[in-house]
Amino acid sequence: MSTGKKFVPVHKNGKSEEPGGLFAKRLLIWNKNQNTRQMPWKGEKDPYKIWLSEIILQQTRVEQGLKYYENFIRTFPDVHALAKAPAEKVFKLWEGLGYYSRCRNLIITAKFISKDLKGNFPKDFESILQLKGVGNYTASAIASFAYNLPYAVLDGNVFRVLSRIFDIETPIDSTEGKKIFSTLAQTILPPKKAGEYNQAIMDFGAVICKPYPECKICFFSDQCKAYLKGKQDLLPVKEKKIKIRERWLNYLILKNKDQVLIHQRTSNDIWQQLFEFLLIETEKAFPSAHPFFFSSNRIKTKRNRTWFFMGKKLRTR
Repeated sequence: MSTGKKFVPVHKNGKSEEPGGLFAKRLLIWNKNQNTRQMPWKGEKDPYKIWLSEIILQQTRVEQGLKYYENFIRTFPDVHALAKAPAEKVFKLWEGLGYYSRCRNLIITAKFISKDLKGNFPKDFESILQLKGVGNYTASAIASFAYNLPYAVLDGNVFRVLSRIFDIETPIDSTEGKKIFSTLAQTILPPKKAGEYNQAIMDFGAVICKPYPECKICFFSDQCKAYLKGKQDLLPVKEKKIKIRERWLNYLILKNKDQVLIHQRTSNDIWQQLFEFLLIETEKAFPSAHPFFFSSNRIKTKRNRTWFFMGKKLRTR
C-alpha cells in the first residue's frame, strides 16, 4: 500500500472516520439513490437461486449468463427438480456456456442438497464452502445475499475498486495481495448490511469503477487515492500473465447415410464428457498441401459414406 500522509476525515461532531467507513456509507447511499443496474437475482433471498446464479457467473459475463439463469430457473424451479433431471438434459441447457466442470459440480451439489440435506440449503459459511464447486467468493456471496452473514465478496470488480481507492500496488494475484485485499474487504464491510453492501460494491465496479473508469461521475473521486494521483488506469496490478497455448484439433467427420460417428470425451481435459467427432490433435496446422486438406473440407465420398475433414485452432489457458 502506498505510503504518505493518511487521510482521516473529521465529522462535525469532532469524531474521525477511516476512509473505508466513509466509502461504505457513500456507497450505500449511491446504491439506494443512483444504482440502476438490474439483474433478475438482485435482492433474491432464495439460496438455491443465488447459488445457481453464482455458479453460472463464474468465468462468465453477466450479459451472457442472464439467459442461462432464466432458462435454468424456468426448467428447474427448485433444487429437487435439478437433482432429479438427467445429466444429459442439464448439460444440454448449459450448452455454449463453457467451463463444463461447473455443470458437473452443479449436478453433484444439487443431488447432495436434495438427498442428503433433504432440500435444505446450508445456512452457515463453512457448510456452504464445503459444497462442490463453491469457493470463498461464491460462499461469501451466498452467505451474505441469502442470510446477510458478514462475509465480504472479493471478485474482479472489488479488487479493482479497492486497489484504486486505497492506491494499493501489491499484485492482486499474489499471496500477499490476496491477504491484503481480503483483510481490507472484510474490515470495510458493514456487518449489518453485508448483502446490500456486497452487491453495491460489485455493481459500482461494473458501472463506475470499470477497467476504464468513469471518475468524473464517481461519488468518491474526491477521496480516491489513485484518482488524486492520476494512477487509476494503472491499477489493479497483476503479477502473472495468463499463459495461452495453441492446440490444433483436427476433426474427421464420418457419415453413413443419415448417421454421423461421434464419441464421448473421457480424458481429464477440456470438454470432459461431451461428445465430438473423431479427433486428431497435431502440434501445428496441416499445411494447405497436405493430402487431408481440401478447401471444401471434403475428403472422400463412396456410395452413401462420406468423410469430411476440418481443422480448428484452439487457444487454452
